[in-house]
Amino acid sequence: MAKTLKGVYRPRNPEKYRGDAGQIIYRSSWERTFMKYCDMTESIKSWASEEICIHYYDPVSKKKRRYFPDFVIRYVDTDGLIITELVEIKPHNEVVGPDKNPKRKTKSWIYAVHTYCTNMAKWEAAEKFCEDRGWRWRIVTEYDLGLKKRK
Repeated sequence: MAKTLKGVYRPRNPEKYRGDAGQIIYRSSWERTFMKYCDMTESIKSWASEEICIHYYDPVSKKKRRYFPDFVIRYVDTDGLIITELVEIKPHNEVVGPDKNPKRKTKSWIYAVHTYCTNMAKWEAAEKFCEDRGWRWRIVTEYDLGLKKRK
């Protein structure tokens, strides 16, 4: 099994970070890539990592849980408007979900279904959270980060 890259990100522009700029934790190389983008992109005025808590109901565990989206960013769009956006970094296969009718329903398929159901509940709560505040919501995959070409 591949080891996930984890570490502490040290921003070049710590004044843009909302939170403790000395304790910005990334849990994957993809998150680190997005952190560099937020840190170095001039139109992004501020950003934070896992600083917002959203409550949701997890249909798999049948419990109320807390969800911390990966990022909240504030940026100036092409029309000069300041936009606040929640961003989640996820692999494309988790966004589209597992096969609906696999030949065999293996343990890994069942796990993928549970992950997808939990993610959908989180993302529905995040969409509502953003809608209530006039914010945007976006899921970023390896394709959006330019780490993989679409087939």
